Parts: sequence; structure tokens; C-alpha cells
Amino acid sequence: MRLLITWIINAVALLALPYFMQSVRVESFGTALVAALVLGLVNTLIRPLLLLLTLPVTVLTLGLFIFVVNGLMFWAVANLVGGFRVEGFGSAILAAILYSILSWVLSSLLLDK
Repeated sequence: MRLLITWIINAVALLALPYFMQSVRVESFGTALVAALVLGLVNTLIRPLLLLLTLPVTVLTLGLFIFVVNGLMFWAVANLVGGFRVEGFGSAILAAILYSILSWVLSSLLLDK
């Protein structure tokens, strides 16, 4: 049940993102649900491999390259899911940061420990 609630919270955070950034578009709640699911799967399956492959660059940039990896994952999901658009790679990096902040705030407010 907690996984389902977390998925809905992430979809709501994704749906709220266009109100903060003009370069992000989400057409409907259904689109936000699909995009949140795909984003969760990509972050679970592909992101660890990318983090391992980019470990030298991440160490050299003192961890800042992780923002680039997160933006890349966000941008890839926006290109995969119809109805979910991000207008550039820089916008994807900022949107990924804002999405994680919104998701964290909503999760901390709505989920019990």
C-alpha cells in the first residue's frame, strides 16, 4: 500500500512541476502516473549503472555530476512518455532537482514513519 501511495505522491509532484517551470509540460494526471512509474523504473534499473560508469567524473566534480545524471534520466523519460515534455537538457536538470524536492516534501507531509 505504501508503494502505491508513494507512486501517487510522485505523480502529484510531477503534475505540480509545470506550475513552477514553464519548460515542463504534463498533459494529464494519467500521463503523470505513467511518467512517475517510468521515472521510478529508470532510476531503479538504469541510474545505478550510469552512476558506476561515471564514477571518475563524479569524483572529479565532487559529486556535482550526479545532477547531470539525474537530469539525463528525467530528460530520457520525458522523451519516452507521450504527453510529458521538457524543453531542454538544462531545464531537465532543474526540473529533476525541483521534482525531487517536491516529492520529498509531499512524502514527508503525507506518509507516516
